[in-house]
Parts: sequence; structure tokens; C-alpha cells
Amino acid sequence: MKSWPAPVVPEVEGRAPQLRLYDSADRQIRPVGAGETATMYVCGITPYDATHLGHAATYLAFDLVYRIWLDGGHRVHYVQNVTDVDDPLFERAQRDGIDWRELAERETQLFREDMAALRVLPPHDYVAATDAIAEVIELVEKMLASGAAYVVDDPQYPDVYFRADATRQFGYESGYDRDTMLALFAERGGDPDRPGKSDELDALMWRAARPGEPSWPSPFGTGRPGWHVECSAIALSRIGTGLDIQGGGSDLIFPHHEFSAAHAESVTGERRFARHYVHAGMIGWDGHKMSKSRGNLVLVSALRADGVDPSAIRLGLFAGHYRSDRYWSDAVLAEANQRLHRWRTAAALPAGPDATDVIARVRRYLADDLDTPKALAALDGWTTDALEYGGHDAQAPRTVAAVVDALLGVEL
Repeated sequence: MKSWPAPVVPEVEGRAPQLRLYDSADRQIRPVGAGETATMYVCGITPYDATHLGHAATYLAFDLVYRIWLDGGHRVHYVQNVTDVDDPLFERAQRDGIDWRELAERETQLFREDMAALRVLPPHDYVAATDAIAEVIELVEKMLASGAAYVVDDPQYPDVYFRADATRQFGYESGYDRDTMLALFAERGGDPDRPGKSDELDALMWRAARPGEPSWPSPFGTGRPGWHVECSAIALSRIGTGLDIQGGGSDLIFPHHEFSAAHAESVTGERRFARHYVHAGMIGWDGHKMSKSRGNLVLVSALRADGVDPSAIRLGLFAGHYRSDRYWSDAVLAEANQRLHRWRTAAALPAGPDATDVIARVRRYLADDLDTPKALAALDGWTTDALEYGGHDAQAPRTVAAVVDALLGVEL
């Protein structure tokens, strides 16, 4: 599946410090011990609607990770999926009277355009669930053979389920108690009341064919993949074991990331699917949770159509820390536009103050759990000095512009 064009990332003299990130499983910030090639799997969209700022904030956070790794001298193997076979997609397609495949391709293409406009570095492997059916079937077969999965006793719909107790460490990633797990499981796509399951928390791995739904043949019956196993299969087949980062929005911690990790661990025998579990906060609109039901989704494509500079969108989202739940508003956008204008004015000066210190601080702040508010403040300070007091370093404005481009993805 094609990705989107990669922006040019300037090379900047020097090296970033070792990246440190908050790990959701360990509940602390610790170093990311990536090797020469750093590996990252980030869950992609279910393409039934356009990209909103919540999506953008998540992918921008991991774009920063990618850029810091590059600045640190790593190669990066980044994988992202597209869940192009799932209930929300079918429901939207039926509502709009459109084929689900056509809807998925349309919204995926819009997502590509939004990511390209935001100058997000594309994944090395961009994989649709429908292109990974063989890998899913192979993984489910292994789990059935080991006893980690079972087929429910239902002659009409013999679905395959994963046993939540198949790994002794299940629950380590989220740290939630059983009551919290059950509540989130029911809220986020689980089916705790499905008759025939061994445990309410057991997760669907293969949904037996239903009328009107797409399906594929398998040794355990015609059907389609469950949500969590899709990501396990794609990550294992494209990257393998020893994943440096599994990432996504904080709403994926449970059940999605907990189960996708457990699926992989039950097959590989490893204690942890990923060395780091990294999650971005949620974005609200003007003091309220952003949701389709409220009708207050802020779409990236709509902002672009209104002439909003994508660099201002990046700066507006970077004004808050990636892990924090925060709000977008007209005031946030106005502040981002003002900041972008000042930075561009300073970058266009014939000379400016020495940039050695500000570059070092930006690198240090970003490597410390992606502290964009501090990085932006440091650049604001250099900009104020440049605009108010000038400087004698003819290279400084261009060097700062290159650093801002390389590390923050903001074009000056």
C-alpha cells in the first residue's frame, strides 16, 4: 500500500542526546535503548472519516520521535497500519450508500494528503489490514495450536477468541484492574456479553462470516480479522520481535494495545512485545471533548481549505505536551500563527545572535520526553533577541531555520 511523499529533512551539525520517553507500562520516563536501526509501530486510522486534530496530534508526536532518532544518527524502521476492515467503516459505508472499499480508499487518500501537508515523515511500511490477511491467519493458527485461542461453540458463527489469561503478564501495559478493563472493553469495541466465551475479557481474533460482510477463507472458517490481532500480525511480520516503540493515542492503551501485545507475546514467548509503550493525549475543542457525536471535530483538511498554514497547526499542537489532554481553540491557532510569523521574520534576517545554545537546548528538551513547550519557549527567546537586538552571526538565522525544520518539522 502506498504511503505519502517524504519531506526533505535537513542535516544539522551535531547529534541529539539519547531519547527518553514516558513508558505507559512502567509509568515512568526512561531512556529508549534503540539500536542502529530504531523500530516503531504506530496504530493507524480506521478510514471511515477525515483526519481530525486528535489524529494529527498523535502522528505529530511520533513524527518528533522519528526526527529525533534521525538527528541522533539512527536509521528508522517505522510501520503503520490502516484498519480498512471494521464495523465503523461498514456502518458509514452503508449509511452513505457507498462500497466500503471505495470509502476506505477515499478517506485513506485524504489522510495521506493531510499527513503530507503537515510534513509528517511517512512510515517505511504502510499496511492495510486487507493486505495482511495471510499473516493474521498464520498468527491465529499458532494461537489455536498453543491453546492461547479457542473457537466458541456456536454452529452459526464459530468466532475465534483469545484467552485473556494466555499470558501471565496480561494487564501489565495498562495497569488497570479488572473492573476498569471490563468497562473500557465494553466501551471500546469489546463484546463482554458474547455467549460461549470462556471469560468476559476474551478478545475476538477472527469473526466468522456474517451476511453482507467481507470475508476470507481460513483453516478455521471463513471470516475476517479482529482489531487487535491485525496490529500484532503486521508488526511481527514487518519488524519482528524486539520492537522499540508501540505507539498511539491514550485511548488505545486498553484494550487495543494490551491485547495486541499479549497476542504477540503468547506466540513469541517474550515478556514484552515492545520495549516502550508510548501514548499521546487527547485533543478537545474549546473546552469540550472532541467527538463525532458532539459535531465538534476539527478536521485538518477543513483547516487547510480555510488557508491555515500546516506549520501553524504543528506549532499549535506542540504548544502543549504530547501526553497531556488539551484543547484546540481559535486562540491557540492565533498564537501559533503569531509565533510562526515571528520565527519566519527572524529566520529571514541577514544575521542574528549565536545559535549554539538554543540549538543545544532544543535538542535536549525534545529528547526529554518530547518537551515541545520548553523547545518552543527556547526558540521564542532566540527570536526575541534576534528581532530586538540583532546579532553578528550571518549563519545563525539559517541554522535555526534548519533545526526547526529538521526537529519540529516546521518550515521557516
